[in-house]
Order: sequence, then structure tokens, then C-alpha cells
Amino acid sequence: MEWHIAVNEEYQYVEIATSGVADKRGSLDMAKAIATVLREHKINRALIDHRNIDSVSGGTLEVYHRPEQFPEIGVIRGIKIAEIVKPEHQEFFKFLEVVCVNRGYEFSVFHDQEAALAWLLNS
Repeated sequence: MEWHIAVNEEYQYVEIATSGVADKRGSLDMAKAIATVLREHKINRALIDHRNIDSVSGGTLEVYHRPEQFPEIGVIRGIKIAEIVKPEHQEFFKFLEVVCVNRGYEFSVFHDQEAALAWLLNS
């Protein structure tokens, strides 16, 4: 998976645009890069736009255990993450949302940027 990270200084969030195939390794590498940028800029909100990914991979168990790996790569609780996804990837990302929320992360999935930003910027 490829990604581009930009910092929105005005509204204090990090915006990530992804493309390619969302797989475990790419997702964890991206999460590590996001955690680094969040720390460097002292920001705790991220908007991840997955609308340009081609496909997602990973089974139920892999997704279920993904939040357990977050602390190892620097993702801490206390950050707020909004993800924008295509309807065909909804099931995968909604399961990830449930798992993350159950593990104490503030995480929500959306289909459009306006709704995602409204949720993200509402402190």
C-alpha cells in the first residue's frame, strides 16, 4: 500500500491518502508513519482516506489482533482516527472499527469526507 501524509496546521489533524492494496504489512507501516508524524507535530487526530485503494486483504483473526500491535509501533490511545472507505470495503473496515473501539481507540469509519471531518474535529 502506498500513502501520502499531510499535516493540516489550521485544524490540527493529519490527513493520509492511500492507494494500492491494503494489507497487514502496509497498514502497520502506515500506522507507524502516522504515529511518528502525530508525535512530531503534537497532534492527536488523523483522517485516513482509503477511497483509492484497490482491495483489502486480511482475515478476521488478523484484523482482530491488529490493535494489539499498535503500541509496538507507537500508536497510542488518545488519538482519534476517522477513516473514509468505499462501500465495497465497508465490512472489512467496520470490523476493524469495532475491534479498535473495543480496545479503547477512538476510531470511526465513513463514506464521505465531510462526515468524517465533522466527527474528527468535534472534540
